[in-house]
Amino acid sequence: MNLTLKVWRQKNINDKGQFVTYQAKDIADDMSFLEMLDVVNEDITRKGEDPIYFDHDCREGICGMCSLVINGRPHGPKYGITTCQLHMRSFHDGQTIVIEPWRAAAFPVLKDLAVDRTSFDRIQQAGGYVNINTGGVPDANTIPIPKRVADEAFESATCIGCGACVAACKNASAMLFVSAKISQFALLPQGQTERYERAQAMVDQMDAEGFGNCTNTGACEAECPKGIKLTNIARMNREYFTAKFFRQEDIHA
Repeated sequence: MNLTLKVWRQKNINDKGQFVTYQAKDIADDMSFLEMLDVVNEDITRKGEDPIYFDHDCREGICGMCSLVINGRPHGPKYGITTCQLHMRSFHDGQTIVIEPWRAAAFPVLKDLAVDRTSFDRIQQAGGYVNINTGGVPDANTIPIPKRVADEAFESATCIGCGACVAACKNASAMLFVSAKISQFALLPQGQTERYERAQAMVDQMDAEGFGNCTNTGACEAECPKGIKLTNIARMNREYFTAKFFRQEDIHA
């Protein structure tokens, strides 16, 4: 198939940026979206021009690197997949495809389609960890945990931190990401020691990074490639507000 691409090009974080039109020719249906961009970049490079800059790593849907808004939707038109899992059979010959980066003040554009997501790292560093010795795997296996709880914690832990939830939200809220990272610890015995301190620290850091508030529209859950549920946000709010009833010394006790 032959396609018309309107791609966001931006030299650096201070550049204004603009859309540039490219032609993608003889694209096979079984190519992934990123492979299609590779083909376009080869053609651009042969012309002596600067290729389109975009993030990628595993190309298996688990690294969370790919950050493309395709025709107005994070990761493209399919549900429950990342950009690298999107194939060109989802498009048709002659179609125009608009490609742009995540749009959020907390995700500044570094170049073209790549954004700076270190704000997520700083939120994780604020409290997304267990600071006690939990032993090895055999030790963990001796702690009885109901299957429903274990499954829910695992589902929260599947968040890959891609930022699609932020890109989908009209307020650029990171609450789905933060709530998933809080939930994966709050549900398990190993995460109880720092439970309330964790919620306060991570939510405070999220606010400091400039993310917006939850809109309650559910756009984040709809566009999440791992199907993280909105119920995590409710749990995060409970954890955060419950923590307000404790003194700081009680939290550390």
